[in-house]
Amino acid sequence: MGSAEQWVTIAAVLLGALTTHLTTYAMERQRKKHELVTRWDSKKLEAYEGYVDSVRSCIFLAVHLYECREGLRDRDKPDPELLAEMSEAGRIRGRAFERIMLLAGDDVVEAAHELNAVALQVDWQANGKVEGTLEEWRARNRATFRAINGFHESARVDLGVDGRVSGENHPERDLLLPGARREGDSSNA
Repeated sequence: MGSAEQWVTIAAVLLGALTTHLTTYAMERQRKKHELVTRWDSKKLEAYEGYVDSVRSCIFLAVHLYECREGLRDRDKPDPELLAEMSEAGRIRGRAFERIMLLAGDDVVEAAHELNAVALQVDWQANGKVEGTLEEWRARNRATFRAINGFHESARVDLGVDGRVSGENHPERDLLLPGARREGDSSNA
């Protein structure tokens, strides 16, 4: 074997080693990138879950207070105790919102801002900061649950989840409140 053939063999071995190294490097980089995306998606999902859970907790406490104040439910706690619970739930909701601000995409952040705005209207009517009728109360609650669905939609897109939670396959559902009527329903149930 001549020296030219040896040089060709050495060059082929070096080229093979370089190609193997570059391929391994690219695959490892892609794996690390995928792990990072997966880790952040996991954190986002936790943040989205926590935020919606805290919003719903605030709503349920507001409903409790409102129903007690309006005589729709037997009072089981004094107003100051219910207001303290609402205040603590609002603090938790605020902390959960901050996680959204840190982790979420633009559309999810906007959906969270919208949700906060309508959820505060429910809180304010429940604790007497805003006056309103029972029908206005129900409208505020329906708007809040529509905003929750909007938040869900944005979060699903941000996480790359297929499907939707509203639209043709999922017609808008009304809040099932005692005495609430759906469009076209003539009963007084």
